Amino acid sequence: VQLQASGGGLVQPGGSLRLSCVGPGLNLDGEHVGWFRQAPGKEREGVSCISNREDITMYADSVKGRFTISTDSAKSTLYLQMNSLKPEDTAVYYCAVADYRSGWCRHRRSLNAAAAIDAWGKGTQVTVSS
Repeated sequence: VQLQASGGGLVQPGGSLRLSCVGPGLNLDGEHVGWFRQAPGKEREGVSCISNREDITMYADSVKGRFTISTDSAKSTLYLQMNSLKPEDTAVYYCAVADYRSGWCRHRRSLNAAAAIDAWGKGTQVTVSS
């Protein structure tokens, strides 16, 4: 599965961005899909994931209430709507796909489990700064 993320950019604190991730053959209805991010000098962290198969959405505590993950199966596209952005949201954002049997999007404690990921998209830079 080849994935391509887009939609990043420079935004002021309090602003919004919508990230998109597309990929031929992306099985949005069968697999666990979602987003990680990595800030300079920090480890990659799970931001959000969704399993349409199991009707699960999950968010890191740091983004809950501000970010919304969604999918459009007709367009084979994964989205991350990011509102009320903060400087600490600055990072490279990566879309990711995991086999649903990995359980990646089934428990909060596994959201950061990068080892569960089968395919990564190329990152898109998000910078929140005034």
